[in-house]
Amino acid sequence: MAEEVVLLDFWPSPFGMRSRIALAEKGIKYEYKEEDLRNKSALLLQMNPVHKKIPVLIHNGKPVCESLIQVQYIDEVWHDKAPLLPSDPYQKATARFWADYVDKKIYDLGSRVWKTKGEEQATAKKEFIESLKLIEKEIGDKPYFGGESLGYVDVAFIPFYSWFYAYEKCGNFSIEAECPKLIAWAKRCMQKESVAKSLPDQQKVYDFILQMKKHFGIE
Repeated sequence: MAEEVVLLDFWPSPFGMRSRIALAEKGIKYEYKEEDLRNKSALLLQMNPVHKKIPVLIHNGKPVCESLIQVQYIDEVWHDKAPLLPSDPYQKATARFWADYVDKKIYDLGSRVWKTKGEEQATAKKEFIESLKLIEKEIGDKPYFGGESLGYVDVAFIPFYSWFYAYEKCGNFSIEAECPKLIAWAKRCMQKESVAKSLPDQQKVYDFILQMKKHFGIE
């Protein structure tokens, strides 16, 4: 039976980028369907009736929701190529911990950097940089989070690199000055075709953020 894989997504979504990278790493052909989040498709509402959010991975008509769950699912279904999660239970637990940390911290703190001003923004920036430094420490001197090859935590975190320029412009700071090893890691990831082709241009993301700021009346 031919595999039917569809991804309901929205181009600037770092969460959708995770699934794009995982599918690319595995060499899986899929149909990409761009969603208008202000006018969600009937298919999206049918496939994710609980959260009504993207991304949704549809495999042979069955939906898988939530990006980290999708990456794990992709890794388990197509396990014969480019493993993302380690086989060792402790290493697997550690990878899941850091991916969860990225989920709980990075998007919200990054959003606060571009959505706020003054003292509130200064606090958000400080907390954001502190979180990045913790993640940078976890990479250490390894090429990737999991060691020698791109893995689960890399896939979970690298999509946010496409948003870094927007965070820097909105918050008037340099991530590279604060976390040089983190940026070196990001550039290493970007050398992989699976990552480079899955992430949008940083300027394009910044332009999108400027539209969002205008929409929310944050000038």
